[in-house]
Amino acid sequence: MMTDFFVIFYWWLLIGVLGLLFFPLILPIFKNFWDKGWVFSKIAAIIVISYFVFVLGRLHILPFCKETLFLGVLLILAADVFILKEKKNWENLREIFSQNWKKFLWGEVIFFIGLAGYAFIRGFQPDIEGLEKFMDFGFVNSILRSSWFPPADMWFAGESINYYYFGHLQAAVLTKLSGLASATTYNLMIGTICGFALAETFSLTSNFIYLYQKDKSKIKNLIIGGLISALLLSLGGNLHTIVYVLKNGAGKYWYPDATRFIGYNPDNPNDKTIHEFPSYSFAVADLHGHLNNVPTVLLFLAVLLVFGAINQNDKSRLKVLGISGFLLGAMFMTNSWDFPIYGGLFAIFIFLTAIKQFSNLTFKTFRTLRTFFAAIKQTFVYGIFTVLVSILTALPFALTFDPMADGIAPVRAWSLWWQLLVLWGFFWFIALGFWFLVIKKAFAKKLADLTAADYLVLALTIWATVLIIIPELIYVKDIYIPEHHRANTMFKLVYQSFMMYSVCAGYVLFRIRETLRKKIILNTLYLILFLIGFSCHMIYPYFAIKGYYGTLKDYRGIGDGLGFLKTNYPDDYEALLWAQENISGQPVILEAVGDSYTMYNHFSALAGLPTIEGWLVHEWLWRGGFDQPGARGEEVDAVYQGDDEVKAQSVLKKYNVQYVFVGALEKEKYPNLKEDRFEILGKKVFEQGETRIYQLRET
Repeated sequence: MMTDFFVIFYWWLLIGVLGLLFFPLILPIFKNFWDKGWVFSKIAAIIVISYFVFVLGRLHILPFCKETLFLGVLLILAADVFILKEKKNWENLREIFSQNWKKFLWGEVIFFIGLAGYAFIRGFQPDIEGLEKFMDFGFVNSILRSSWFPPADMWFAGESINYYYFGHLQAAVLTKLSGLASATTYNLMIGTICGFALAETFSLTSNFIYLYQKDKSKIKNLIIGGLISALLLSLGGNLHTIVYVLKNGAGKYWYPDATRFIGYNPDNPNDKTIHEFPSYSFAVADLHGHLNNVPTVLLFLAVLLVFGAINQNDKSRLKVLGISGFLLGAMFMTNSWDFPIYGGLFAIFIFLTAIKQFSNLTFKTFRTLRTFFAAIKQTFVYGIFTVLVSILTALPFALTFDPMADGIAPVRAWSLWWQLLVLWGFFWFIALGFWFLVIKKAFAKKLADLTAADYLVLALTIWATVLIIIPELIYVKDIYIPEHHRANTMFKLVYQSFMMYSVCAGYVLFRIRETLRKKIILNTLYLILFLIGFSCHMIYPYFAIKGYYGTLKDYRGIGDGLGFLKTNYPDDYEALLWAQENISGQPVILEAVGDSYTMYNHFSALAGLPTIEGWLVHEWLWRGGFDQPGARGEEVDAVYQGDDEVKAQSVLKKYNVQYVFVGALEKEKYPNLKEDRFEILGKKVFEQGETRIYQLRET
């Protein structure tokens, strides 16, 4: 465990150095934040460096390698030198550090606790196996082997990844910079995202409070509010846990049930929708797009808050809008669903702030209408500019990305009201309290008193509620219909609802208690109800961590990500080590085709080498139909056990196969396996136990 501590510390130090270098560049944006945006500099640096190497690799200017990454770091350093060349700027930076180092320390400690905490938890069960880890790990390994972009799809030889992989690229960037093995950095990334979720949410929510309260010296309120939201977003669950623990007992509670609660059909209880949240994602440790995008989403919300606080005539507004557009583009490349989700939030927030800027909104009809249309116009103009920036940002990615959606349709099943209450009751309690506060201000003709934080929280709570309603009306069509027709839509939308409500929670508690400070009984009652709801949400990690990681007694280490392979398939493990040492680039290796969520296609994923066809259902989704994956599966069958030698050789030549993998799963899948064929077509380059790798001769 002590060895892992030094690895985690080294990883934290690497990310810290990147953040430190980027801080002078981000400081002008967050100069009015109480903590000067310190924690956001880290994720901003990672995004910018990743995008830098992505564009260069996409245009075939410079390959994806350490040298290109170091060039990106040097350019950041050069930008720092340019900014700080004037003595007053350097002195200003030194003064900021001397006056705010304790605030920076708060963010740093929270980030490290999240990083180290979940990294150590992963050390008790570090296996990169189960659920969709082969997919996510395969993307990272394929990117690490790629010189140019888009990276090769390890499960669809000859084609690039048709998925939003920018978050996996960020993991690959940190892996290359650190020099650590990807089997270690995969587990470190789970902790890293948890650290970002905690630290960024803490900063964002505390700055909501900071921008509102008149006495800027009251740090206590900032810390309490920030911690409430940070813990809720990163570790909180929903009311399902407490309801079913009280109903059935703690010993019978199974943590995934909180994410698979709402069903389609009372006659088929196994048909469930998906309504996950970050705490579940951290527990199961799939490095999926929705989890990868959490740090970028929080950075985007911080930038929106900055925009809302800028005066109407301030020229820096355009720069902040440009940054918003860039981040929206990055979100599209990381988790494409988040582009329309946060584009919608952007529009609502811009509209609300425009109303504030144009008028002190009264109930005089003419002024109200004039303000309304002026706000619509500004929202449209700002929206067009921001969307154009986001499109230009994402264009290098979008040109090779084929969206998997196939239109929308009305839903054929609905959630029961009490089920929604179990999932969202506490959050609706928070939202309704804040809406009541705003409505009260409106009737008192004091909307002008609301701050940028108020308008952003209003936009967040409204939009989060709309996102919950949408999958009760329509769904986005994909391959999961008809059995699970709205599952993916609900999952992608309400995951963000959970984050939006959580970010607001600490601030709403502060605002309502501030409003009720002279009404002691109501104030106390609200606090008690809030703390009860908060506590009920916060018991989820106990069941999730216990359910996935057990009693946390047998520590294996974060570097043992391939331990499952070494234990269950030791011959394949040695073959993997051989491939990592002896195979450069990304030649195609033939491997048995398997069903999704199985051990099949582990070698291509773990090695980052493309095979003809991988997990069938996943490629079915990514390729928009079963025809191509199904046909490829039949071709692989023809090579391994078909009687037609000409056809087998034709398939090998068609996909430029250079290696053939034969292990226990190949022998299981293809009982008539003709291994002699590979002896004739090439030579055996690896053999241990029942696992062999053949290198084919060029034809």
